[in-house]
Amino acid sequence: MITEMTRQLSFEDIKPKRKIRYEQILDRLMTGAKTAKEVAVELYDLGFIPSTERNYTAPRLTELMKMGMVKSIDKKKCNYTGKMVAIYEITPKGIEQRYSSHIPRLD
Repeated sequence: MITEMTRQLSFEDIKPKRKIRYEQILDRLMTGAKTAKEVAVELYDLGFIPSTERNYTAPRLTELMKMGMVKSIDKKKCNYTGKMVAIYEITPKGIEQRYSSHIPRLD
């Protein structure tokens, strides 16, 4: 019971941050297709996230894909890790959402 309450409180705390991260990621993809790591590096360089760790962007990219705002267009060898990774591109729906003030929740 306590863990369920703390988990819910953590989720409620993260919701506003998630919307901001969506906007930041969409903004970065407006300049061209990128990997999750490349987006993370750019957000770090801008001072939006505390490290270049791709886990700051990869889950949000997955959610944006489910909402139809981002799509995976190809794969390539990551310049940072040497592993094969997906390349993401903003969709017309994502461009439209980037210029509006409302990004829907993913339920």
